[in-house]
Amino acid sequence: MSSSMKIRAVVVAGLAVIAMSARGGEAAQPPQNAGPFEQDIIKTEAGDLKITFIGHGTLLFEYQGKTIHVDPVGSKEADYARMPKADLVLITHEHGDHLDMKALSLIRKEQTQIVLTKACAEKVSGGTIMKNGDVLTLQGLKIEAVPAYNIVQKRPDGGPFHPQGVGNGYLVNFDKTRVYVAGDTENTPEMKQLQKIDIAFVPMNLPYTMTPEMVADAARAFSPKILYPYHYGQTDPNRLVDLLKGSQTQVRIRKMK
Repeated sequence: MSSSMKIRAVVVAGLAVIAMSARGGEAAQPPQNAGPFEQDIIKTEAGDLKITFIGHGTLLFEYQGKTIHVDPVGSKEADYARMPKADLVLITHEHGDHLDMKALSLIRKEQTQIVLTKACAEKVSGGTIMKNGDVLTLQGLKIEAVPAYNIVQKRPDGGPFHPQGVGNGYLVNFDKTRVYVAGDTENTPEMKQLQKIDIAFVPMNLPYTMTPEMVADAARAFSPKILYPYHYGQTDPNRLVDLLKGSQTQVRIRKMK
């Protein structure tokens, strides 16, 4: 290969990487490793947002010296006695795979603020109840409670796994970076009406939440820049990657079974 051809090849490869990053290509954003967990670092206008993917519906955000736990639930890998203490905890609903009293006690300190639902407050004292549609600012973060409920998926007795008005998703504004944690929900009208979402965590497993097709339907409506399927159990998350090819949303697969 001539020197001019080599230069051209390098330039083309460089442009391909830039284009992949602009589209949000998965290969351009590999996760980091933090012990048994994967982590992503998101650049924001006011500093890095570190996301640790604990598993299932459990997340850890670190931002501007603050530690924010979402649905902390212990496991063999997730020893909450070793986890950083919480400045803020967000609990989406009262089910045991989202509310673990032992894990919560291990990260709670005197100044910890806990945001929860009315049903969770029956088990957890000292928290701040948010109802669907409420907006609060805590720890310098604007937090919005978004409805999370089933429309199609029902229990054998006909009742929804997650009734309307009981659970929350949370929209957390890290300065201008808007992060949506959906909780256990389907592709509701309220989800589809969200705007300017930078990062979304959306559940994807039956019979409790959504199929990949339902997640893709919602993603096409509210167009998050980055979408992490979580709480996906045995569902193949790569199905969602295929469904959203060519869209404006980058799908990132992390260990969130």
